[in-house]
Amino acid sequence: MTLKGDSREDRKPKRSKANNELDILSSHLLSSEEELREAYESATPYPHGRIENMFQGDFLDNVLNEIKENSKVKFKESDLFRVYQSIDLGNINEEDSLIFPHLTELKDVLYSSQYRAFVERIACLPPRTLTDDVDCAANCHAPGCHLLCHDDVIGTRKVSYVIYLTERGWKEEEGGALEIYNHDERATQRVPQAVPCKSILPIFNSMAYFVVRAGISFHSVQEVFGDRPRLSIQGWYHAHDTPTDIKDATLSRLKSTAKGEDTEGSFYSFGNENNGVSPDFDLSKVDREFLLKYINESYLSKDSIDEIRERFEEDSSVQLRKFLNKEWTKKLEKAIRVEDSSIGNGKPALDHQIGVSRNWKIVGPAHKQRFLEFSEVDVNDKISSSGSLLWHIQNKLFQSPPFGRFLKFITSLGMPLGHRGRIRRFRPGLDYTVAHYGILTREAVLDATLCFCAGNGEQCLVEKETGELVDDSNDADVIWASGDCGGFECYVEADDDDNDGKAKAADEYNDEDDSELLSVSASNNTLSLVYRDPGTMRFVKYLDAKRLAPDGTLQWNMKLNVTTTIAALMVKVIND
Repeated sequence: MTLKGDSREDRKPKRSKANNELDILSSHLLSSEEELREAYESATPYPHGRIENMFQGDFLDNVLNEIKENSKVKFKESDLFRVYQSIDLGNINEEDSLIFPHLTELKDVLYSSQYRAFVERIACLPPRTLTDDVDCAANCHAPGCHLLCHDDVIGTRKVSYVIYLTERGWKEEEGGALEIYNHDERATQRVPQAVPCKSILPIFNSMAYFVVRAGISFHSVQEVFGDRPRLSIQGWYHAHDTPTDIKDATLSRLKSTAKGEDTEGSFYSFGNENNGVSPDFDLSKVDREFLLKYINESYLSKDSIDEIRERFEEDSSVQLRKFLNKEWTKKLEKAIRVEDSSIGNGKPALDHQIGVSRNWKIVGPAHKQRFLEFSEVDVNDKISSSGSLLWHIQNKLFQSPPFGRFLKFITSLGMPLGHRGRIRRFRPGLDYTVAHYGILTREAVLDATLCFCAGNGEQCLVEKETGELVDDSNDADVIWASGDCGGFECYVEADDDDNDGKAKAADEYNDEDDSELLSVSASNNTLSLVYRDPGTMRFVKYLDAKRLAPDGTLQWNMKLNVTTTIAALMVKVIND
């Protein structure tokens, strides 16, 4: 549409005629249809395609300039993603089209009947499968942004695509790749493997695409490690109806409490001999002597126990800093430093196998979690590695009756009935857990998590009125406390309407779906205790390699701020 008195050339590029509506596409594209279809069909682990040099001349440069000069971005973050979203192309109106002429033409071409028919053919779909519903937006993955593993199945989505607007000369070490996952067949569902098997770099003027399939089309967006943003047009083509197997979709599985969805395991009985338990919340001499072998003695006095209990009863959570005694702290920190320096290779987050060994195994599935778990202690192990040391803490301290009584006294929750736990290592640029309904419990539990990471485990000062950190330095403790680097454990309330054990067709990935109740920052040699009600989920936020390992190496020092090991034990409790 031309406004009176305006120059068409100045305001907007000439509209293509109906029979030439695809003129902005590269001349070779339509003639490459058969080649693209064959490549798509033969791609593994599931059919997917990539089109290079998609648009003519400087058309995409003009689109990029319009987005940069005329649009605003909105920051969005959840347990699954961190991204800046810009223009929703579906909302562009006549007035907007004067400001975004090239972007408008791009939208019109992408959802034209001629191009949709082309997409159907190269994606091996029957004719007229795709509707003209416009569903796409301009996204910016700035340094540190990411999108964790999912299958994209929401509503009537049928074909997923992304057109890359990144700067030219993008390199592998800058991250931001589209990661493709194979899947494993389980008794009741298909789940993604723990690590991707293929990655596609976000090369300027290229498009990646695939048919969306529940439990099949697992993919993620790798964190952007470099200093340049990953810009793209992300969108979907829709079908007329929702898929019949939508119950197998990632979002449906995350909101299911059905059998097989739990990732935390069963409880084991907690030892419970009496051993002279004091009726006035004080440890016996025998219990104190045992606990002194491991725990900072300042936490074992009657006054300290009373003070901790008062704080816990008021807040339902507490952090005990410098928790282990000096002997155990020294042994653990030494082991962690040695191990981290030995596996640093300059590009830790580009290697999913980094830190993997006979004892440290990668745990998935990737749509719910990824981290390293310590599996066993070797017969000849002298209890000197970080894993074996934490195994000793878990099995000899956390599961002991004296520790159970210690928990009882500092929480007033009663003697623990059972326990379950694991020793986990979260690697920057790779690891996380996701909130899902499978970890909901029928009864209240006490989460006890002992964390080791870079820093001194000091309490950071915050402004009373705003809750903001007073210190904005690059100190390790401050960086962890800020939450900007991830690694914190977040507690969120599940939606009661969805908590019925049935998988539903979720409408969207919503960063406001669940209500945050508490966030617990990672802190060195700190035991965090959190009372978790039924209906509450938790997750460990993805660790940001850009903030934690700015020069790309894995070492245990304050400059690089790398999380190393988290030993977690959940203790089931009842009230007195």
